Amino acid sequence: MTLSRQQKITTILLALCWPALFVFTHIPIPQVIRRAGVSDKSLHFLAYLILAFLLWFAAGAGKRVNWRKTTPWWVLLIILAYGILDEWSQGYVAGRSSDILDFVADLAGTITGLILFSVFTFWPAGLLVTAAVIFVMTNVAQKNLAELLPVASAAFHLFAYAIFTMLWVQCIDLFSPGTRPRRTKAKWVKAALAGPVVLLLTVKLFSVILGKEFALPDMAISIGAIVAVVAAICLSAPFNKTQDLQGQNSGP
Repeated sequence: MTLSRQQKITTILLALCWPALFVFTHIPIPQVIRRAGVSDKSLHFLAYLILAFLLWFAAGAGKRVNWRKTTPWWVLLIILAYGILDEWSQGYVAGRSSDILDFVADLAGTITGLILFSVFTFWPAGLLVTAAVIFVMTNVAQKNLAELLPVASAAFHLFAYAIFTMLWVQCIDLFSPGTRPRRTKAKWVKAALAGPVVLLLTVKLFSVILGKEFALPDMAISIGAIVAVVAAICLSAPFNKTQDLQGQNSGP
């Protein structure tokens, strides 16, 4: 069976993220996380939302969830079985304990994801999941993570906003196919920058409302990541256009 592009992406990420999730939940909670006052229920919800995304689109070939078929029910069953095993096994880890509320958060993240994926296909769903990750991870802690983990915070903002920008561009192409040849035009550049910048401003505004300090370095890194991705896409546009023309000329 030939895997689609979406299946290849999600299968690779699933193979990396699922073992990492297991390891993270089976080591003592780092003291820096405790000091930050991170809501572990939010992290559980987010982790299983991501897990549902990866497992569904690895199995579903980028299609929407169809509850009349067995595949989404198998995905739900597999994730819930893992969630039960995960919580049970944590009872044997020093510094960890089994918590039914953690499992409820796992269940909520999984079901929320599958409902979301019944409406959206791969690229929009990935965009929304990434936005949720950015929003929650930026605001999940009571204290400013940029002060406690400056390097990790900078890396998160760099990669998270770069990924979101790439997904945003994919969604622009998906919903407006005619925009792809115009990737060097000012109108397209504005559209490509608009979504990530709006998300960034919304997340930072919410952080300020929560009483957190405005982290200018993280803001600058995020903007740099957004601009770098859009610039790279613009610079590669002529090359991609040439490839498209060559493909058309070599066709039957």
